[in-house]
Amino acid sequence: MPHDIGYVENDGTLAHYKMLATIRDFAADNGWSVLRYETAPANRELILKGAGYTEEEEIFVGFRTYQNEGADYYNLLAAAFTGYVPGNTFDTQPGVRLSGIPAHNNRIDYWLTLNPQRIALAMKVGTPVYESAYVGKCLPYGRPSQFPYPIVCAGMLAGAAATRFSDTSHSMPWKGNRTNMALRTNAAWVNPYCYPWNNDVLAGTSQLRDTGGIYHPLPVELNDNSGNLWGALDGIVYISGFNNAVENTFSLDGFEHVIIQDVGRTSFQDYFALRLDN
Repeated sequence: MPHDIGYVENDGTLAHYKMLATIRDFAADNGWSVLRYETAPANRELILKGAGYTEEEEIFVGFRTYQNEGADYYNLLAAAFTGYVPGNTFDTQPGVRLSGIPAHNNRIDYWLTLNPQRIALAMKVGTPVYESAYVGKCLPYGRPSQFPYPIVCAGMLAGAAATRFSDTSHSMPWKGNRTNMALRTNAAWVNPYCYPWNNDVLAGTSQLRDTGGIYHPLPVELNDNSGNLWGALDGIVYISGFNNAVENTFSLDGFEHVIIQDVGRTSFQDYFALRLDN
């Protein structure tokens, strides 16, 4: 599956509305079914279904807009569901999980990538800062009969928080055990820890760095910081920020990757790499 790099801007239509339309068009052109696309309400809605790598799965994800002109925020809301009911509102779909992503009414630069089981997004907005999201399945460490629906909803905020991109407290979900990232286990939604961010040696007091200019990305593995290891994110990897910079690119396993930072943070542990599917 491909990726899309570009920008949207306000030409009479607010940029976050155009970002939603971009996700819709890109997903529809690349194998995802559009179950709902509503542009009449102020909060525009998109619900999608993926077929997975087996082409027989039902993976339900979505995005919608929410905004407040007085508070000057224009955001997206990422969603994952366990099913789809046409008569239900976006926020009351079966098993719904929601996470906001600060966006903008003006220009948004974006990196958008998908495959049959997940959609991942990074955006550069405002001052600038970098926002990211992931909806769809992870790569489970278990058979389909053991872990049939390992879906993830990851954004930057807990639900549809009234938070502008300039807020300094919001953070990327990959650092783990946060309300802005959830994994659906067989029992319930949980807020997983994420390796290597929960390893104090690799991403704490000590820091990974390059070796002779060569970096060593690590898988982002979802766990409970104890005995349970559920799986890894698909196309999101940890990379050190030592002598590195946002929007750098590198090749790994035949795929181009782009480096994204955590909002405006620039410490060694504030970066990840997004695989640009091809």
